[in-house]
Amino acid sequence: MVKTSPSLFFGVESLVRRKIFLLTVSVVVGLAILAVLILASLIFGAEETTLGDVFASLYRIWIFGGPLQNYRFMLPSYIDWSLDAILYYSRIPRTFTAILIGAGLAVSGTIMQALVRNPLVDPYISGVSSGAAFGAVLILLTSIFTGFFETVSLPLAAFLGGLGAFGITFIIYRSAGETPTSFVLGGVIVGIAFSSLTTFFVVTSTKEIHGALFWLFGSIAYVTWDVVWVLLPVVVVIVLVSLFFAREFNVLLLGDEQAAQLGLRVKWFKRIMLMVAALLASFCVAYTGIIGFVGLVVPHMIRLALGSDHRLLLPLSTIFGANLLLVADIVARVVMRPAELPIGIITSFIGVPFFAYLLIRRGKRYAV
Repeated sequence: MVKTSPSLFFGVESLVRRKIFLLTVSVVVGLAILAVLILASLIFGAEETTLGDVFASLYRIWIFGGPLQNYRFMLPSYIDWSLDAILYYSRIPRTFTAILIGAGLAVSGTIMQALVRNPLVDPYISGVSSGAAFGAVLILLTSIFTGFFETVSLPLAAFLGGLGAFGITFIIYRSAGETPTSFVLGGVIVGIAFSSLTTFFVVTSTKEIHGALFWLFGSIAYVTWDVVWVLLPVVVVIVLVSLFFAREFNVLLLGDEQAAQLGLRVKWFKRIMLMVAALLASFCVAYTGIIGFVGLVVPHMIRLALGSDHRLLLPLSTIFGANLLLVADIVARVVMRPAELPIGIITSFIGVPFFAYLLIRRGKRYAV
């Protein structure tokens, strides 16, 4: 009978307690920041208001079940009923969308980085965003479907485009020897190819292209409650699924051979998670356009602070991905007020120098 060392047992127990403590503190801090950013998102915009007015308006929306413009003849003249409509139809769904998209892109990037064991990967760099954008633009500009069928076919086309792009990138990665840089270079090649196809359709289309161009840079300016209700179950379910497989992602960090020896069906697991990550990123792109580098910056910052344990990395990427995109959305609204920048430009300003730093600082020797 093998005796277990008491010091080893207490050492493991201490490590577990430390992990739980770090996760608890980080979640509390992240949620506190998120609460502040939600309030800021409701306050700032083309027409800035005060925190007191926002709370009063939210209370009226809660009581009446919606904005008060239909009841304005019953209200005192000093009540700003227009703020209710702005919050209900624009800022609240926009805030929820930013939270869902930020969480979805961050988790998608975390999954991709675990699958290829490369921290320089995210949905944008891997070509998924460009492929999903191509699929969505194809539906939007060719008018193959209209009405309800366009609503259904848009995320489906984006998913197929994103999955196809990531599949091509993965084939290039495997064919190039599975080196740390081959996936990045393959993603860049595939992204350029799909971006060129998308530009061709936009330029040659006879339809109005201004909205498509704005959409290609990433924007949540025109989202509605319908987008929130579509994104909510997809993002929540996939995030929960990824959390359920956190231990398997940790095993993958040991390498494919050792993961297989520990009982993980590596090829099957990678294929399933590949489709999960592509589905999540493609849904985000389908409704908000290309928003890059969220899935690169957030997981890496958490990894630098707390390590590569996916039991910490995945839940915190969810929270801080939402925080990052909310910050970017607020900046996009106020930096050129009353005009508005596409949110994808803001995330690129953050992500491009960060990606350059990773490439220069870590380069070939970095491993997740």
